[in-house]
Amino acid sequence: VQLVESGGGLVQPGGSLRLSCAASGSIISMYVMGWYRQGPGKQRDLVARIGTGGTTYYVDSVKGRFTISRDNAKNTVYLQMNSLKLEDTAVYYCNRGGPPYPWGQGTQVTVSS
Repeated sequence: VQLVESGGGLVQPGGSLRLSCAASGSIISMYVMGWYRQGPGKQRDLVARIGTGGTTYYVDSVKGRFTISRDNAKNTVYLQMNSLKLEDTAVYYCNRGGPPYPWGQGTQVTVSS
């Protein structure tokens, strides 16, 4: 399985981005899928996840600002990020919950004025 993240970029505080994660296999519908991020000098942490039934979970720091969704037909997971803050700057990755697949290259999100 290959995971390819895209959609990152440079945005001002308060701006929005929509990240996409395309999977090479039909895994999106089979597993809990999550978005993770790794800021400069930090470990990679979970940001949000979506269950097979659509149940979502968000860490407190992004609640109300980020929305995770999934399109099983397209084998793609999305992360809509609104009201971005400086501290959201990181490389964003997607992977399944539980034992991860090989990590993709991630997509860089930089929030800066």
